[in-house]
Formats: sequence, structure tokens, C-alpha cells
Amino acid sequence: MAIDLLNHKLDRAFDHIDASGNGVVEREDLLGLGARILVGFGESPTSVTGASLVDSFDRIWSTLSEALERDGDSGIARPDFLRGMTEAFVTGDHYDPVFKPATRAVAELCDGDGDGKIARGEFRTMLCAFGVAYDDVDEAFDRLDRTGRGALTVDDLVLAAADYYRSEDPNASGNWLFGPL
Repeated sequence: MAIDLLNHKLDRAFDHIDASGNGVVEREDLLGLGARILVGFGESPTSVTGASLVDSFDRIWSTLSEALERDGDSGIARPDFLRGMTEAFVTGDHYDPVFKPATRAVAELCDGDGDGKIARGEFRTMLCAFGVAYDDVDEAFDRLDRTGRGALTVDDLVLAAADYYRSEDPNASGNWLFGPL
């Protein structure tokens, strides 16, 4: 069950990146996801915040490629993506130094006014960049907002991403990061 759950979540992550639906993700696809996020928040990729996000996504790609023993220019099909993500970030030791900074960069971008809180609209902007169905956003937000305060913190979002990409617990709230599974 736990492996099936993780594979299902990684399958979904593959679909977030493979915007063209051609069954292969490439570096440009991952950077394209970063660009969609930046555009959603009106942030330039050359700003300090934008460059941090682009650099962190590029590090994810490099680490994933290294885990699969490929050069960074090779496309990655779904089965290899699942294997590489698992080896590098789920069971491997690259989550904290590589993936977590990327999730923090996205979360901080969502917190446009720097108050440490991510409102429903900001969360919606982020999920739309990932291609999440509009109708699933409110339910995802409500599941992640366990205190019912009407906002998520940057840390809440970073922890939700860790749950989503690493937890085998079917009841982990982070499983709702991108809507219902």
C-alpha cells in the first residue's frame, strides 16, 4: 500500500511537469513549471526571488539526472522518473539539501507580502501553475489548513510538500497538497 501511494503521488508529480503530455520530462519542462509559477505571481526570473526558484528547480533536475546516471539533457520517461525521484528524494539523502529549498522558494513566493502567511488566493495561484483543477483547490487548502485560520504558513506548505513526496502514511495531510488523490 505505501509503495503504491508514493508511486501514485510521484505519477501525479510527473504529470505536473510533463505539461505537453508527451510522456517524457525534460529539464525545460521542469523549468517551465517554475516559469508558470513565477508568471502567476508576477515575479521576474531575474529577480532575487525568481532566480532562487529557477536555480532550485535546476538543482532538482541535476540531482534527478545524476540519480539516473544521465546527462542533464536527456529526457526522462515516467518509470525512470519514479525510480529517480525515489532514489534521490524519497529514500535518498537529497531531499533536505536539494528538494526542500525548492519547496521553500515556492512557498516564499506564495507569501507575496512576506508576512509568513499564504492566503487561499495565493495558494490557488500556485496550484493553477501546477495544473491542478480549479475545483480541487479549495478542498486542498481546507485540508492543509488544519487550524482553520484561513491561511497557511510558509512552514505549513514546506511540511505539506515533505509529506507529499516522502510520507507513506495514507492519512498525512500533505497528501492533499495538490487536491484529492
